[in-house]
Amino acid sequence: MADHRKSPAARAAGFRPRQPRPKLEAEMAAVVLDALIAIEAGRAADKVLKAAFDKRKWPPPARARIAKLVLGLVRHRRQIDWWLDHVGSRPAPLARLVAALALLDGLDKPGINKHLPDLPAPEKRAAEKLIQRSLDHPDQPAAVQANLPDWLMKPFARRFGTSLAAEAAALCGEAGLDMRVNTIKGTRDAAIAALAEDGIIAWPTPLSPVGLRVDGRPPIARSRAWREGLVEVQDEASQLAALVLGAKPGERVLDFCAGAGGKTLAIAAGMANKGRLMATDSDARRLDEAVPRLRRGDVHNVTRRAIGAEGDAWLGRQKGGFDRVLVDAPCTGTGTFRRNPDAKWRTSPEELAHLVQLQARLLDRAAALVKPGGRLVYATCSVLIEEDEDQVDAFLARHPDFRAVPIAQAWREVGSARPVPVDGSHLVLTPARHSTDGFFAAVLERTAPLT
Repeated sequence: MADHRKSPAARAAGFRPRQPRPKLEAEMAAVVLDALIAIEAGRAADKVLKAAFDKRKWPPPARARIAKLVLGLVRHRRQIDWWLDHVGSRPAPLARLVAALALLDGLDKPGINKHLPDLPAPEKRAAEKLIQRSLDHPDQPAAVQANLPDWLMKPFARRFGTSLAAEAAALCGEAGLDMRVNTIKGTRDAAIAALAEDGIIAWPTPLSPVGLRVDGRPPIARSRAWREGLVEVQDEASQLAALVLGAKPGERVLDFCAGAGGKTLAIAAGMANKGRLMATDSDARRLDEAVPRLRRGDVHNVTRRAIGAEGDAWLGRQKGGFDRVLVDAPCTGTGTFRRNPDAKWRTSPEELAHLVQLQARLLDRAAALVKPGGRLVYATCSVLIEEDEDQVDAFLARHPDFRAVPIAQAWREVGSARPVPVDGSHLVLTPARHSTDGFFAAVLERTAPLT
């Protein structure tokens, strides 16, 4: 069996192999180290972990331990780097791993030595200084305590105000596992019973009428409920965005930025497989990923279509042709930092500026496709007002033939017996307040004929 510590990346980071073959703790630490180096080089954390787990069939506890260390390091990188600087160490991958073992796991010197038996002298000195320390420290600046890039503090403060620290802490936590019940195949009670057959205990989500939540990370894909298409993994916030679209059986509906089809599936279920649902995206490969999901869910009313630039001929022929259009726009993903913690370090002010322009163009294109009296739902998995309310206000200023539908009205119209989960004009969900991903949705209605 290969010794993971012999990889070029590990050797380049100063990790020295030891003979005879290391124990499991050291093997896992070597995998974590390689993962950190790959993430720092720009690879997405989820893809790095998948590649590591595909390379070797680790037992479930080891997989969980590796993922926890890697993602914990990425989530708390600013605090870890602050501590390394505080003890006079450079924030390189190996030093970060040492700090994580001490600060996140609370390991003592023997525990760290089990994971990293051949530490170079500088990292040994850092480990000795970090043992019995806590991750938090009163001298840490606000951005360090929040584990956010400095530039994100202002837009986060604009959104959260005095709740910034609590929301940032929630975004540093681990996301729960939610599922959507496919009502084409059965009821929520049937899904709960089917999951229980495989030892998976699920309960209703507090907001979505078709949502389920489970503890931990049970093997959902091995369950009969998943194999037979009775459930799909989908965060509760994403379920609500599809819900407030209000698509009805027999309507003509467009999922404009469909991607791999998560919301497409939810919309199709709301339409009871009746009517015509178009799923479009600029990435044909992403659309193809929806095919097995559509088959598993017995969804028959969806047509997929890859679309091109602004002058796409097919779109030009669809003017005013849809009762409902969903624009789940590309965004910074600031609401999904629990799931994609490395995204916070890749996002930049320049990227935000680019996305705001792209979102406006997509909204303008989508508006032309909505029939009089029809509705356009604009959604993002961002918590930034610049991508959310500001974008909607600018759209309404450009399009006086649209109006914003209060979210309480849209909520009542879809027949939910539960109280509307938010107080404002739009759907704004956050991890700390709602135990969901951060999410935004605005319901917009065309009030005048097309010109």
